[in-house]
Amino acid sequence: MEARLNLFGSPLAAKLVKHINSAGREIANSTVPAATQELVKIRASQINGCGFCTDMHTKDAAHAGESAQRLHLVAAWREATVFTEAERAALELTEQGTRIADAAGGVTDEAWANAAKYYDEEQLVALIGLIAVINTYNRLNVIVRQPAGDYQPGQFG
Repeated sequence: MEARLNLFGSPLAAKLVKHINSAGREIANSTVPAATQELVKIRASQINGCGFCTDMHTKDAAHAGESAQRLHLVAAWREATVFTEAERAALELTEQGTRIADAAGGVTDEAWANAAKYYDEEQLVALIGLIAVINTYNRLNVIVRQPAGDYQPGQFG
């Protein structure tokens, strides 16, 4: 499979990605646990069918010490016992925030209130920012059909 266009070779794409990455760095430096951030990126990427981001974030998470068991269960997190209640709240917020077009009314008050039990206001800002950023990257990669599988941890950082 070949990408429809080379995002890595486009001067405009480089400028765009620079700004998206800048937002991502601010979120990465938030107090939301790094493991939770990776779970959010993986789950949104799975929902959006973004192989490139799913490949990247599962490899980055494994490289950072995340267990294979938890990585394999992200897609089935509701039935899995390996996630904390805070992680489960973040995953629910991720799913609802990613599936806005599919959900009448967007994110439910219940999902928001549950997330607010575990995350303070700044962490909630970081979570919704992260959901927005990973959805942006998913859309870029899905639209151009960016191939997946070759990513190496740390390749872009």
